[in-house]
Amino acid sequence: MASTKEYLDFVMEQLSGLDELSSRAMMGEYILYYRGRIFGGIYDDRLLVKPVSMALRLMPDAEMELPYNGAKEMILVDNVDDRQFLCELVESMWEELPEKKKKNICKI
Repeated sequence: MASTKEYLDFVMEQLSGLDELSSRAMMGEYILYYRGRIFGGIYDDRLLVKPVSMALRLMPDAEMELPYNGAKEMILVDNVDDRQFLCELVESMWEELPEKKKKNICKI
């Protein structure tokens, strides 16, 4: 099941207190970025975030779920109605998120 644009719009509105927030559609789902780094995504109308230590600390009882078959487990964020918590969660994760990979360009 693909995610709906309505659910993406809802989550993006909940996170609207953050600058430099963006999304990218990918195979019926949405990848979410904060300040140029991927922090999670919308998969089957579920908000899932990377399992970095700060996210695990802020949501110690959260369930781990697969975004799709063959993927690594991510943290299910079930408290999407709490704007303040969502913004604090994403902001606190940023330092631990990997930087965007540089593309190798071969010159011949």
